[in-house]
Amino acid sequence: MTPDQQFIRTERPFEWTDLAVFALLLTVIYAVVTVAREWTGPLQAVAEIHTEPRYLPLYALYSLTRGLCAYAISFLFTMFYGYAMARVAGAERIMLPVLDILQSIPVLGFLPGFVISMVHLFPHRNLGLEIASVLMIFTGQAWNMTFSFYSSLKTVPGDLVAVTRLAKMSWWERFFRLDLSFAATGLVWNSMMSMAGGWFFLTVSEAFVLGEHDFRLPGLGSYMSLAIERGDKHGQLLGVLAMLAMIVFFDQIVWRPIVAWSQKFTDEETGSAGRSWLWEKIRRSRIWRLGSSSVGFVWRRSAPKLNGNATPQERPRHQREFLWRWLKRALIGAGAVGVLFGFARYVHLLTTLSMTEWLHLLSSTAMTFLRVASAVALASLWTIPAGVMIGRNPRWSRLLQPIIQMAASFPAPMVFPLVVGGMMALGFGLGTSSIALLLLGTQWYVLFNVIAGASAIPRELWEVTRLGQFSRWMRWRTLILPALFPSLLTGWITAMGGAWNASIVAEYMKYRGDTLTTVGLGATISQATERGDFHVLAAAVGIMAVTVVGFNRLVWRPLGRRAQTRYSITN
Repeated sequence: MTPDQQFIRTERPFEWTDLAVFALLLTVIYAVVTVAREWTGPLQAVAEIHTEPRYLPLYALYSLTRGLCAYAISFLFTMFYGYAMARVAGAERIMLPVLDILQSIPVLGFLPGFVISMVHLFPHRNLGLEIASVLMIFTGQAWNMTFSFYSSLKTVPGDLVAVTRLAKMSWWERFFRLDLSFAATGLVWNSMMSMAGGWFFLTVSEAFVLGEHDFRLPGLGSYMSLAIERGDKHGQLLGVLAMLAMIVFFDQIVWRPIVAWSQKFTDEETGSAGRSWLWEKIRRSRIWRLGSSSVGFVWRRSAPKLNGNATPQERPRHQREFLWRWLKRALIGAGAVGVLFGFARYVHLLTTLSMTEWLHLLSSTAMTFLRVASAVALASLWTIPAGVMIGRNPRWSRLLQPIIQMAASFPAPMVFPLVVGGMMALGFGLGTSSIALLLLGTQWYVLFNVIAGASAIPRELWEVTRLGQFSRWMRWRTLILPALFPSLLTGWITAMGGAWNASIVAEYMKYRGDTLTTVGLGATISQATERGDFHVLAAAVGIMAVTVVGFNRLVWRPLGRRAQTRYSITN
């Protein structure tokens, strides 16, 4: 009797997992219909946010849908933008500074343009505000994923590239078999950080004030924003519990199996680290097996046959090059016209500022820069040793990975009132407390990249240090820190960018019916958005962008070149 026959005879005619998966499918269909009804509903001047606990599951569904839509856009953006920046000749000189600028613009900097354009595009439906909210969440997700993917592609070993050329792989084969595989570990960890970054600005993305207009969308972010404004501790607790429940579910069904899958791209065996018991049960159900086999059959029948043996003469390379040159010139010309027009309008706004406002903006920038640098430095003190321990020790990885994933996914602004209350009880004002708030939101950027970098260190190098009887300090100095440097640099870059963005909620917040603020660029941006002072908002966003881009060019860019040439373990 064959194993398949034994499986057929011993398999029960009915499993509870089949019923559970069928119920899950019905739930997904109902959720899609519910969300579609909300998105296409009539536009309301101010959406009514209910504080009763029975609305929390529905609000969690709305927030999760917005986060997933934003992540899908972020992933596609990462694939196209990151690949073009790393692989297209000459693109890096233009696309990398643009990415620096986009990363440096806070969420509220995109708010007026997104909201006004979407509301005008869909004046009678909620769809415009929903798209604006998704796009604002996208601005908190995309940049660190793109930086990670770009950094991975720039450090792909040359001998592996040579192998793909000798094998005459097509572009498509090289992208999937080499580029994505090499970048998988860092991309997975930064994807988790991206979702966490989107949750960080959930209260801003679902409840935003623009001049005299108060836009609110039903969701956990707007629920928590209303509870914080009212000082409703019971509502805040329920909102935190609902957010935790959503994060735990998403961790079990998505992140744990993805982390386990990504381990095959490293040389470490981590056992069951990252596995999801819920996902394993779903995979054993008949509905899942039937669906996956059907999708696999359709994919094999419809996927194009890749011909890696085709010679260069058999490919219309000259036609593609001519088309690409024409398309590139057209895009550059259209982009130049748009940039010039936008720059002229921007300069016109800046001319309306007084000297007093400029001095206030510059002093605010200096204060926020000190807080951002302090937060990233404090984060590095504990994330580097902790990340190495988690990335290299399978036991600690199995124990701590789920905890870290859930802690990083939880939006820090939801616990800001507790932190601020504790700091104020100790005699600290918001100026000092905001450093702790920035630390809560940015430490995970460094930690996740350190974990990814530590996981990628070849086992042979660890064996060399063991056989050579290196001391602990010598091992850190000669192996760990040099090998971690490219990943650590990515973490620092994205952490500082995230800290600048987080300053808009760390330096200006509603607390127990009062407004707490301190001197800082983030507070200036929040106040200008709330009052509708677009000339101050434009100037503040421009100064933040110039500061971040200037620091990247003067500090991070030289360190990045050094990381690619000297500290890459693949060179």
